[in-house]
Amino acid sequence: MRTKIDWLDSRHSFSFGSHYDPENTHFGLLLVSNDDVVQPGTGFSTHPHRDMEIVTWVLKGELEHKDSEGHSGIIHPGLAQRMSAGTGILHSEMNATKGGEVHFIQMWVAPDEEKIRPGYMELDINRELDRGGLVPVASGRGHDAAIAIRQEHAVLWAGRLKPNESLKLPDAPFVHLYVAAGQVMLEGAGMLESGDAARITATPGLVLTAGAAGAEVLAWEMAAALQLGS
Repeated sequence: MRTKIDWLDSRHSFSFGSHYDPENTHFGLLLVSNDDVVQPGTGFSTHPHRDMEIVTWVLKGELEHKDSEGHSGIIHPGLAQRMSAGTGILHSEMNATKGGEVHFIQMWVAPDEEKIRPGYMELDINRELDRGGLVPVASGRGHDAAIAIRQEHAVLWAGRLKPNESLKLPDAPFVHLYVAAGQVMLEGAGMLESGDAARITATPGLVLTAGAAGAEVLAWEMAAALQLGS
């Protein structure tokens, strides 16, 4: 599914906005995974959210965040950001790149507790990413060097894979893999290109291998699924 207008090119892994498919509303605890490219001088003006853990990961350029709780910041590649919408929050996301596009992935996970006080957190993990392998980006399990999310059954991992580097994906009931850049070979599935996703259930420790140019990947490890009616 894709939304393409004059200032935005957005690809949706799940039903989003006017794009609705009752057979594709979520996977595990993940409800939204949008790959957004926003043109210079534009962005998402002030809008509301409630009861959602929202994680933003910038691939290229800079994104300016402002919200009704007084938080503001410039998000750049390697800077993990989480906003807990809780009882309700207003925020905006604008392209802050000088003369260029901003490209980012935004992901929404259902919280394990509703009606909490809205919150915000950001953390630069470039140093950890440069060491290779998968690095925890957002965690409900208290991982070091990861932003905290209010969902004890979910962890987001990121990896900047060097050319031909291999690693094992997390072992969990639900794993959502997104190829943010480059190519990867996924054991049992074949070659995945930039923008491709894989939904993996009850298949432990699949091997992922980057292509000749390397790759950047995001993997949600989830120990539970969203319950119908929740």
